[in-house]
Amino acid sequence: MKPAPFLSSASDAIVVNGLELSAHIGVPDAERVEAQRLTLNLVLVPTTPLSDLGDDLDRTVDYYALTRRVRQLAATRPRKLIETLAEEICACVLEEFSVRAVEVELRKYILPDTEYVAVRLSRGSTPG
Repeated sequence: MKPAPFLSSASDAIVVNGLELSAHIGVPDAERVEAQRLTLNLVLVPTTPLSDLGDDLDRTVDYYALTRRVRQLAATRPRKLIETLAEEICACVLEEFSVRAVEVELRKYILPDTEYVAVRLSRGSTPG
């Protein structure tokens, strides 16, 4: 996943790559009946520089807790669009975790003759 311009200029980032999610998602009603496998890539810009963590989990992003929360969010309700879920993931991460910016790439494996379709969103503030 290529970082967005403001994320690529950040010197510190935490990356979660290939997180598997299960969600009832799709435009046709029939597509939402069974949960589908999605994968998620995240680039997180923490509020505290990594060099200032002092080996203290409380000063950084607990990525175990973050991945559990995102999985729970994806499973909460049916959605038609992966765009909607991606926006919700961005908002959740920014609100509940110590990050100042996040990039989300959410992949769906639904179309024949394609590896996947994806949406990519960047939200948050630039350093400064």
